[in-house]
Amino acid sequence: MSEQTPSQGKSKNRLVLLVLILVGAFAATVVITALLMNIFEKKQEGAKTFTEVVALDETTVDPAIWGKNFPIQYEAYKRTAEYTPSQHSGEMVPHDVAGDPRTEVKSSKIEEDPRLVTMWTGYAFATDYRHARGHEYMTLDQEFTRRNTEFKQPGTCANCHASMPAVYKELGNGDVDAGFEKMGTMPLGDLLDMTEHPVACIDCHDPATMELRITRPAFERGIADLKASEGIENYDVNRDATRQEMRSYVCAQCHVEYYFAGEDKVLTFPWANGLDLDDIWDYYQEVGHVDWEHGTTGAKVLKAQHPEFDVWAQGVHAANGVSCADCHMSYERVGAAKVTNHHITSPMADLNASCGTCHTDTDVLEERVTTIQDRFIESRDRAMDALVSLIHDIEAAQKNGTPEANIKLAQEYQNKASFYVDYVYSENSYGFHAPDYEQRILSQSLDAARKGQLALRGATAEELSASDITTNNLTASLRSGGGQSGH
Repeated sequence: MSEQTPSQGKSKNRLVLLVLILVGAFAATVVITALLMNIFEKKQEGAKTFTEVVALDETTVDPAIWGKNFPIQYEAYKRTAEYTPSQHSGEMVPHDVAGDPRTEVKSSKIEEDPRLVTMWTGYAFATDYRHARGHEYMTLDQEFTRRNTEFKQPGTCANCHASMPAVYKELGNGDVDAGFEKMGTMPLGDLLDMTEHPVACIDCHDPATMELRITRPAFERGIADLKASEGIENYDVNRDATRQEMRSYVCAQCHVEYYFAGEDKVLTFPWANGLDLDDIWDYYQEVGHVDWEHGTTGAKVLKAQHPEFDVWAQGVHAANGVSCADCHMSYERVGAAKVTNHHITSPMADLNASCGTCHTDTDVLEERVTTIQDRFIESRDRAMDALVSLIHDIEAAQKNGTPEANIKLAQEYQNKASFYVDYVYSENSYGFHAPDYEQRILSQSLDAARKGQLALRGATAEELSASDITTNNLTASLRSGGGQSGH
């Protein structure tokens, strides 16, 4: 047997090393290539907004058809039928009423707080007012609320309780504005017979471009009035708004303060003087609008609606460019795609997704939200108690022969105290959207109730007007940009 020389051994070792290097290089090439291909695929996936499976146009109302092109968004949209519990969301309760297809509904706010019945005596809301549930039920719950079955609401209410673009065109023979103005001349039941779905994709998206858009003439007119009050003339929201603004504006088509104007009950936003509640109050005084006559005191009273957008606009999030969708429809990752979550629910349901983008300590944030809402409820309750006391005092004064001039002045204060506390009671953030602003509103309601009681004791409007010190401080605050007058 021959022995291997040292030189031969070294050659063999070099050959083995070379083979190992080649194998390693090949393996590394395979891994890197696979990684690059995966990255490329993910980039392509992220860049591709959607796959067009079906063609969409202005007649495509059914969101299920849109869902063929946007399955991720549609799956989330369907979850608006789910009950998402939160601290102030109420509960689902059994429901069995003849002719009403609902087997369960949200719990009643007027049962939880009978002061609401006192505030709204003589108005439909005193019979039925419940916690809101998801968008899936916006049409059903509005059609079968006792406010409609017993009081017959106008078709105007459908503006925010059904998918409307196609209905506007049908009502107006192709003219959206004409259809919009006609709906208030019809009973709500008749109008809802023309609708097929609750709010749907087409209400907020252009089917050709998928861009966000405004489809409600009431908002188009209202935001133009608001911009005009700020010195911006001929504002066209679909032309002039930024995409980030539209992420709030599409929500503001419905989540706002409004009223029905004229015999045709045309949906109108009271923003011609500004968006602050004092501006809205002044607007209503100028146009002379009231919603009903109180059932016991006879006061002519305004009913506030659900001004989430109006209140949000006064808060820190709006001031920093945070939109409604940023919190209530937060972005999420599905594979490499970044999509907007169309579940549309409370930010508290997932603090990391909704708030974690800006706030690092969600535990502290959750505690902060709880504190704000607890303080709001305490102040709201004081204002509500004061309003109820004023109402009872007016009732007693009418029986006791108090001079009519005193009662009339007290009724005017009842209107303001009621509208201001109603405004924040009907706003569903429990003070969170603009804490300082809503505390100011509650203090104004409390002050109006106090003045109403003093009016019954003989105080005049002049005697109840703000002191010179208060007036000077308010003037100085306005000059420094510190807010509205709070008159």
